[in-house]
Amino acid sequence: MATKSKKRARRERVKRGIRDKIHGTRARPRLSVYRSNQHIYAQLIDDLRGHTMAAASSRDDGAVGESPTDVSQAVGELLAERAEDEGIEKAVFDRNGYRYHGRVEALAEGAREGGLDF
Repeated sequence: MATKSKKRARRERVKRGIRDKIHGTRARPRLSVYRSNQHIYAQLIDDLRGHTMAAASSRDDGAVGESPTDVSQAVGELLAERAEDEGIEKAVFDRNGYRYHGRVEALAEGAREGGLDF
């Protein structure tokens, strides 16, 4: 149990360091990623207003794939599509304390392929 709490504490510490440096605006919202054991979620957030502008997750119907990495890439593409509907072209990537590897990286690549610039 001690290992889990150490991992969680490290992620929270890294997360705070990241959030001190980046902020989302209406023109360039923050793309925040949350990764659970089964699913992955992504939101475009305007921190000035405290408003979520677009969101996508692996629980949505459009996110399908063979592996969890493929599903994450589909979530990124789905988020980019929804961002385009909102008129958003650029974002700031917030990995939320997770390593830029695996599902988090796949989501970012999917969003880039979908047309989101960050």
